[in-house]
Amino acid sequence: MPVDHRHRRSDSYEDDDKSSLDGHDYTLVVNTRVRIYTLLTVGTIICYMYYGYMSSGFRGYQYSTFGTFSERPQEPIEDAPPLTSVATTVTEPDVTSAVSTTLTAAPTLDASTYWLANMKHQGVAPYNGDSEYKVFRDVTEFGAKGDGKTDDSDAINAAISAGARCGENCDSSTITPALVYFPPGRYLLSKPIVALYYTQLVGNPLDMPELVALNDFKGIAVIDTDPYGAFGKNWYINQNNFFRAIRNFVIDLTNMDPSEGTGIHHQVAQATSIYNVVFKMNDSPNTKQRGIFMDNGSGGFLSTLKFYGGEIGAYFGNQQFTTINLEFHNCKTAIYVNWDWVWLLKSIKIYNSNIGIDITSGAPDKLGVGSVILLDSYIENTHIGIKTSRNPDSKPPAGGTLVLQNLKISGVGVTVSGWNDREIFGGNEEGRNTTIPFWGHGKGYSDALPRGQDINVVADETVDAIPSVLKDSEGKILERSRPLYRHIPHHRFVSVRDHGAVGDGKTDDTAAIQEIISANGNTQPGHEKKIIFFDYGVYRVTSSIYVPPNTYIVGEMWSVIMSSGSSFNDVKNPQPVFKVGNAGEEGTVQISDMLFQTQGPAAGAILMEWNIRSPTGQNVSGMWDVHFRVGGSHSTNLQPNKCRKKPNEENHASIDDDCISAFMLLHIGKTGSLMMENMWLWTSDHDLDAEPNHDQISLYTGRGLLCESEQGPVWMYGHAVEHNVLYNYQLVNTKNIFMGVIQTETPYFQSNPRAREPFSPIPEYYDPNFEAACGAADTDPEKIKQCEKSWGLRILNSTDVFTFGAGLYSFFDNWSTDCIETRTCQHTMVTIEGEAKSDKFPDRRNIWLMGLNTIGTENIASWMKEGEKEELMSVRADDGNKNGYADTIGLLLV
Repeated sequence: MPVDHRHRRSDSYEDDDKSSLDGHDYTLVVNTRVRIYTLLTVGTIICYMYYGYMSSGFRGYQYSTFGTFSERPQEPIEDAPPLTSVATTVTEPDVTSAVSTTLTAAPTLDASTYWLANMKHQGVAPYNGDSEYKVFRDVTEFGAKGDGKTDDSDAINAAISAGARCGENCDSSTITPALVYFPPGRYLLSKPIVALYYTQLVGNPLDMPELVALNDFKGIAVIDTDPYGAFGKNWYINQNNFFRAIRNFVIDLTNMDPSEGTGIHHQVAQATSIYNVVFKMNDSPNTKQRGIFMDNGSGGFLSTLKFYGGEIGAYFGNQQFTTINLEFHNCKTAIYVNWDWVWLLKSIKIYNSNIGIDITSGAPDKLGVGSVILLDSYIENTHIGIKTSRNPDSKPPAGGTLVLQNLKISGVGVTVSGWNDREIFGGNEEGRNTTIPFWGHGKGYSDALPRGQDINVVADETVDAIPSVLKDSEGKILERSRPLYRHIPHHRFVSVRDHGAVGDGKTDDTAAIQEIISANGNTQPGHEKKIIFFDYGVYRVTSSIYVPPNTYIVGEMWSVIMSSGSSFNDVKNPQPVFKVGNAGEEGTVQISDMLFQTQGPAAGAILMEWNIRSPTGQNVSGMWDVHFRVGGSHSTNLQPNKCRKKPNEENHASIDDDCISAFMLLHIGKTGSLMMENMWLWTSDHDLDAEPNHDQISLYTGRGLLCESEQGPVWMYGHAVEHNVLYNYQLVNTKNIFMGVIQTETPYFQSNPRAREPFSPIPEYYDPNFEAACGAADTDPEKIKQCEKSWGLRILNSTDVFTFGAGLYSFFDNWSTDCIETRTCQHTMVTIEGEAKSDKFPDRRNIWLMGLNTIGTENIASWMKEGEKEELMSVRADDGNKNGYADTIGLLLV
């Protein structure tokens, strides 16, 4: 993320629309495997549904009518027999009662046994300079009582701020980490808890602490992640407000005047999360309370949250965001999206609300919401399911793009309501379960729709198009919450510092770490598993660490593994820093709260190679809150003193070898399968620690994420890969991939140098050959330098790929943002190549890119249309896809 954020969209962004809807009149012929439709009339809809239901269960048949936007209400599809997986009534405790609706405690353990509270805490912040600095702090040690009588505001803030931490006028720092622990209790508050930069606030999950706002509470929210100072200036630049977490709390606003009160002000960017939190709000008719308030930001992740009462459960505004397993009860409006580029709402449950999801911001002439995807969700006893303002005349033309996948409703008056309360998609009566397999409000492209059309997209086939290996037993895309290890006593956690590792950023900890992992990993069936605990520190390793199957690793905060030395600096012999399994090995590996980085130069470093495959029927392997950060922090030797940006030089002739920062960030091998949740793979564009300006830097990491998993499955939730030379995401010879939301940024220094420098393509890694591709005869010579830029997403000989939301951005050309408005920062962002065909659909790849957003690029995506004569197809950003600052399409299906 850049320090200079003028190219970013703010919540007050206004943009005069200069493009219009596509005025061409096409005669379209539908491929029998392509399901992109425009629904014309109620009669057509009813006939369509009846025929599909009677003949094929809404799959595998052909429907070939295309036309203009439907002005008449559509109806969802009634299940037969009625669903049993979703209850038609939900009984929840009264909002003023004790809350017991979050994750249930392990029955054999009480709260006093929670492992984190009982560990010996000996984490060190090696670059802090204060030998007494404490990473772990318990709020009760700073005077907080949690007795339901004492105002604990000052004591809690003292616990957070102790040790000259990064607060107002700091912007960022990685040398002052803090994990702030809250034992069970009822903590009364009269002012906000200020969550400083690089802070994790963690409650006891066996008996979650309550944060209770007093009736005289003053401030923006109970927890504030980015306070406002004088003249409305934030403490931190919202797009750079990284590295923070909040989990395991009950936040109670019910003592406050119902006309005011917010649970969390969450103004954040990448590597941030809120997990396992309950929001209790007043549910009176005049309530104005909000659970979460987001005004802007650049990414993040929310999971396992419950909201009771309030005017708005979650008020969202951010560039790109992923939310999973949010539950709303008796909110006037469950979710209000003020603005975004792309937002994934997965496994959302809404009960007894006026409006489920409101995306009408800026209607109808300045739509503030770019795109929203609602996946695997349920709405019950709610007047309006989704309220939108998108219509044929709204502006910008791609604003309000909406995709619904596997939405179940019961007692919903109107599923989708449009401008002036026009009914777009009908509802059903109370007590009846109805499923909407797939529906979209936006523009779709395919071989049959090469120029796309502003349509209501319906693709009934998508439910069966997603392979079962990606789903759970209920037919939803599989998700696995981060492991809390609540049921495991502390004596089964093995501290690496207790067993010889130092973590001071200087000592070579390679041998100690390998010995600890070898001794405590690879748990055999029938044996108690050990959890390897990395006390906070920076652990320097000089050769590869092997992680065997059935190994469990958790960090304190984000404990750092840092590669160092000549073993990781040979570009002709790249080596993994962490090698998770050998090819063909099966087992479960779980890694959470860790961070991987290089100490430069590191031209041969692969930060992680993942080969483990999860056994059938067992918990998936995966990583949760694991981040890769290359350069831009203390002692990485990849900082402004060596690698400051040089836009005024011809960099292709003067790349400093000391600024070659890594060979690759993450390599998923041919036998690998895993779940990834809330991961940021970042080659730094600016320094987080170099005061006072946190200067911008040019670092050269060859490749972002390479996935070669031959069978999958691979899941990516809340995933980002940024600023890598050849590509950010590359899928090669793979299948069964879920991505939602993914985010990329092209390196800011390109095209000075271009993508083929300093890394020459290596065939065995399937590197793109930009010189050949961009120097072809049909390439405009004036656009070659924009062509030779890092692919945001490259899909090569791969099938069964499902992207539910993507924000792929090119903000700069040689550090200048002048190219954004003209879409000349980059020629094309996504490419689909190769001849592979899906096993399910032998005549296509079965690649679904939904809610696809780009910035600064002429073409959103390109692919080869097959037939008698192959033809290169492109989705142009200016083809009616303008969406404020971004360009958006609802669906690309090939």
